[in-house]
Amino acid sequence: MSDQPQQCPPHRQPPPRQVVEIESPEQHAALAHPLRQRLLFSLGHEPATISQLATRLDTGKGNVAHHLKVLRTAGLVRVAETRKVRGGTEQYYQRVAERMAVAEPRTEGTAAMLGAVAQELGRSPRTTLSLRHVRLSPDKARELADTLARLVDETEDDAAEQPVHGVLVAMYEQVRPGGSPA
Repeated sequence: MSDQPQQCPPHRQPPPRQVVEIESPEQHAALAHPLRQRLLFSLGHEPATISQLATRLDTGKGNVAHHLKVLRTAGLVRVAETRKVRGGTEQYYQRVAERMAVAEPRTEGTAAMLGAVAQELGRSPRTTLSLRHVRLSPDKARELADTLARLVDETEDDAAEQPVHGVLVAMYEQVRPGGSPA
């Protein structure tokens, strides 16, 4: 996929790929910062400029520009469109995929994502957060994981004017104190 800016009318960008696999060291490094995670969250539904992102995330434009450059270099965001504004060019950034799948999560990326989610939860007017530990056979665990993934993947977006909700689903096997699975 080309990373060259495309001239597109507003909100008529080519749709992002459905899923991108996170595999390279650059991609893992890019995901190891909470602000970069929040930028990816914010770009989940529509392209945005550096100024728009800075306002949404309550941070400076220079900070946003730096972290977008890291994400772009890692191939996780791209310039979706450009517009001429007051003699300059305004760039709208977009995620390269609707979802990012991390087959082998790394501690630093997971910590950054959970930190970013914690920041989002702290700003949210409504939050549901639940943690439960349950004993499951490998088959039941696989079935539950598949069901949760399908439920999230099959949820359709409502109209654009509706609020955006974050959904985080994590399922993991607890490790016993000796280092083996529970």
